Amino acid sequence: MPAYDQAMTRRYLGWISMTAGVATLGVAFGIGLDRPPYLFVVVMAALAVLSAVAVRWGPQRHIAPVAGSAAAVMALVLWSFTDGMPTVQRIAAAAVWTAPAVAALVVGGYPRLMLHRRAVAVEQARQAQRLQVARDLHDFVAHDISGIVAQAQAARFVAGSRPEAAGPALARIEAAGLAALDTMDRMVGMLHEPDSATVRPLPALDALPDLVERFRAAGGPDIRLVQGPRIGAVPRDGAAVAYRIVVEALTNVRRHAPTAGRVDVSVTGDAGGVEVRVRNDTAQPPPRQRAGGRGGRGLSGLREQVAARGGTLTAGPCERGWEVVAVLPAVAA
Repeated sequence: MPAYDQAMTRRYLGWISMTAGVATLGVAFGIGLDRPPYLFVVVMAALAVLSAVAVRWGPQRHIAPVAGSAAAVMALVLWSFTDGMPTVQRIAAAAVWTAPAVAALVVGGYPRLMLHRRAVAVEQARQAQRLQVARDLHDFVAHDISGIVAQAQAARFVAGSRPEAAGPALARIEAAGLAALDTMDRMVGMLHEPDSATVRPLPALDALPDLVERFRAAGGPDIRLVQGPRIGAVPRDGAAVAYRIVVEALTNVRRHAPTAGRVDVSVTGDAGGVEVRVRNDTAQPPPRQRAGGRGGRGLSGLREQVAARGGTLTAGPCERGWEVVAVLPAVAA
C-alpha cells in the first residue's frame, strides 16, 4: 500500500475510533445504574480499546484530550456505580478501574513514540550525511577548483607571449578537473551506499606528498613539506582530518595570500595524536566573503571537527607571516 494511502487510512481510523469513543461515552451515561454490572465492564473495555486506537493513529493534537476524557469518564461512572460505599473504597475502585485508560495510553502511545524517535534518528542521519557532503565539497572540490582557476589565469597570461607555456598549464587544469571529478564520484558513491566497502576512503597523511606536488606544479609559492618519522602510526580518522586541514590551509594561501613566496607544511605525530602546522610568509588577512557565498566556512568547520575530537585549531599572524596550527588527540575526548 502506498505511503500516502497508509497515512490516510490511519488518519481516518483515528477519527473513526474517536467518534466511536464519543458514542461509547453516551452509552456509558445512558445505560443507567440499574443495569447489570457487566455492561459497565463491556463499555469500559470498548472505551479502552478505542482510546488505544485513537492514541495510536489519531491526530496528535487529540491524544491528550482522548486519554484524559476516557480516564475521567471511567472514574465518574465508577464513582456513581459505587454510590453508598465508603469514600476511600470509592476512590480506590475508581483508581483501579481507571487503569484501562492508562493502559490504552501506553499501548497506543508507545509505538507512536518509537516511530517518532526513529523518524528523528533518520533525519539526524540524513543531516549528518548532508554535512559530510558539504565538507567534502568545500575541503576537496573547492581546492581543486581554486587550482583550476589559478592555472586558467596563468594560461591566459602567457598565451599571447609564450603559447608553448600554455600547454603545461592546460595539462594541470585537466589533472585538477579529473581530481575534482574523482572526489565527486566518491561522494556520489557514499550517498548511494554509505556503508559499502567499495566506497573509497578519504585521503589521509599518506596523500600529502602528492597534494604538495600538485600545489607546487600549479605555480604557487615555494612549498616545503616536513613529515615526522612516525606519522604512519596516526589513526586513520585523525589522519584524514589532518589532511583536510592542510588542504584548507593551502587553499586559503592560494585565495588570500597570492603574494606569498614560501609555504612550510609540518606534520608530526604518532599513535597518540597528530600536530599540523602550515605557515606562509605573508600576513594573510582573514578569508574574504565571496560574492554569493559564505567564504571562510572551511577553517570554521574544521575547527568544530577538531574541537569535537578534543583538539584545538588556531589560525592567525605569526612572526614570519600567517600560521595555521592544529593539534588532534588520537581518541575523541
